[in-house]
Amino acid sequence: MSAQKSAVIFAWILLLPAVLYVLAIVAYPLVDTFILSFTDASLRKVTNWVGWANYEKIFNNTFAEVILRTFIWTFFSVALKMIIGTFGAAMLNAAVPGRSLFRLLTMPPWIVPMAIGIFMWGWMYNGQFGMISGLLQRFGLVDGPVAFLAYGSTAFWATIVTDVWIGVPLVTIYFLAAIQSIPKDLYEAAWTDGAGRWYRFRRITLPLMVPAIITMSMLSLIATFNSFDIIWILTQGGPSGETTTMIIDTYQTAIGSKKYGEGAARAVLICIFLSLFCFAYFRVTRRLNPEKRA
Repeated sequence: MSAQKSAVIFAWILLLPAVLYVLAIVAYPLVDTFILSFTDASLRKVTNWVGWANYEKIFNNTFAEVILRTFIWTFFSVALKMIIGTFGAAMLNAAVPGRSLFRLLTMPPWIVPMAIGIFMWGWMYNGQFGMISGLLQRFGLVDGPVAFLAYGSTAFWATIVTDVWIGVPLVTIYFLAAIQSIPKDLYEAAWTDGAGRWYRFRRITLPLMVPAIITMSMLSLIATFNSFDIIWILTQGGPSGETTTMIIDTYQTAIGSKKYGEGAARAVLICIFLSLFCFAYFRVTRRLNPEKRA
């Protein structure tokens, strides 16, 4: 047996535990969910094969609104995290006024457990004793208490703000690492030519951060698209379904209503969307990296 063939066999032996883990934890549940989506499985009756009936129900009801709401929620959450994280990383990297304050504000989402942080935001959104409503009244911006989570329009944006607060630290640290990997010679050459700070940021920092921004955008998009804790703890999809996203609707259908077949169909649809996102990500990164196209 050649040395090269032995090395290949040894590599597969090392990969075998990971392969078995993926098959057991990822592949089997995925296939089982796909099969379940073609049945009327529930706690109330014997499971029967119904074909595409569950998928027809999805597109015959208000689920289209849920899909649109999910995309809007994900878009604004990810966009805000990318924007704040980019400028936050630039502030942490440069000796500018406010850097220490931003470092201090970056820490709480890391220190506080997610559930406790979400409950804290729920308290601040409360109309009777919440801090935000109290401050708005004190400065005369509103006439009375504002219950942010009681109205669809304000509850929707309140959940986005909470998600951004939780996600910004990771984005900031990731972008800070990307900025610090940029060769200092480029900044020194630009500074010698008389380029200002804003010009250097636009012409050097941002272009060289594009791969990191694309990667973090995709990771954040997947996490935000699948985000459950924030919306469920704050509003449970209310009021009147105004904050119900695909993952919340799937949970309410499969677990709340015990309609496992219909819930599985919704889960399959979520998997399809995420697969399309990943496919687009790989296409973009392949174009940005000429070596991978060769």
